[in-house]
Amino acid sequence: MEHKNTGKKYNNEFKKTIVDLYHSGNSVKELSGEYGVSEVTIYKWVKEFTPIGLGEDSMTPKELAAIQKENLRLKQEVENLKKGYGHIREKVTETDLTEFIEEHKKQYPVQKMCEILEIPRSSHYQSLQIVVSNREQENKELTKEIHLIYLESKGRYGAPKIHESLITKGFSLSLKRVQRLMSKARIRSITKKKYRPYPSKEKVIQLDNLLKRDFTTQTINEKWVADITYIHTLKDGWCYLASVLDLHSKKIVGYSFSRSMTTELVIKAFNNAHLSQKPSEGLVLHTDLGSQYTSSEFTQHIQNHHIKQSFSQKGCPYDNACIESFHALLKKEEVNHVQYLDYQTAKLAMFQFIEGWYNRKRIHSSLGYQTPQAIEDRIRNTA
Repeated sequence: MEHKNTGKKYNNEFKKTIVDLYHSGNSVKELSGEYGVSEVTIYKWVKEFTPIGLGEDSMTPKELAAIQKENLRLKQEVENLKKGYGHIREKVTETDLTEFIEEHKKQYPVQKMCEILEIPRSSHYQSLQIVVSNREQENKELTKEIHLIYLESKGRYGAPKIHESLITKGFSLSLKRVQRLMSKARIRSITKKKYRPYPSKEKVIQLDNLLKRDFTTQTINEKWVADITYIHTLKDGWCYLASVLDLHSKKIVGYSFSRSMTTELVIKAFNNAHLSQKPSEGLVLHTDLGSQYTSSEFTQHIQNHHIKQSFSQKGCPYDNACIESFHALLKKEEVNHVQYLDYQTAKLAMFQFIEGWYNRKRIHSSLGYQTPQAIEDRIRNTA
């Protein structure tokens, strides 16, 4: 379980998005677990960014009414079961009871049914005529766990990461067994070829490459890489995501989403990263030779923060491979499977993917099957 970073600074856009998610039906407890913000802080944000004051109970009246309604329904079913059974008990055989319990064990606890039907649980289990082998039963349980992990990842995990997640949960099994069970259950990782817009033919000048494809680091906030990618929407056309990634933790430390690909977009992404991480002097920020990053406005902004600027060589995409890899992953696991209605819809999806999934939940093989946030938390907690 990852620790919540209580000392972290959040920009207003992050706070407002959390409040929007709260009003869309997410409970405070869910948001706290999903995005690593304490419940007290979320309540504070709701009060701050909501015009009309709300109660401090994370459960809405609608949710409470639904739970009460469901409890009443279950209670009535149990009472009806008791009343109806009392009239026909003498006419029911042990076999009938066993078949009834097996048929309804997904709806009601076996122990409760045995109690109502007035038979010992041991008698029920002894009367079962179908004995499932231990291996088959294990496979059923494993397949159930695989489904849960697969659904939690929204279909993004393949066998290696599902296998690692099972090991973390305490299961002991081989990767090949996971692959066999996934194949039998027809579970496979989602994959789609990403869209590549035509590159600009604009001539660019050559600037210093301080990184020189040396992606190694000793700790966080030594080397950041940044880039822009395209996100299409049905109503608003192309929108643009500017991202900043820490090479040590692989965490997206800052990002910004806009309808326009401007210098302001990349400055905002950098500012969000700087506010969140508070890096010391000496940090290297590496980008491609895009006009937004080579502009005098951005260069001056970076220099004011005492950060060294590094650029890819012309025509060498491998110089910025790590951030390119993240954007490719974003397309493969999220964007290529959705048609976003408009800018706001896409913006919320980017927030949920980066903050709720990629940084805090998605395990990375290059990080020893840990999450980026776990890597950062460990470093900050031992500093």
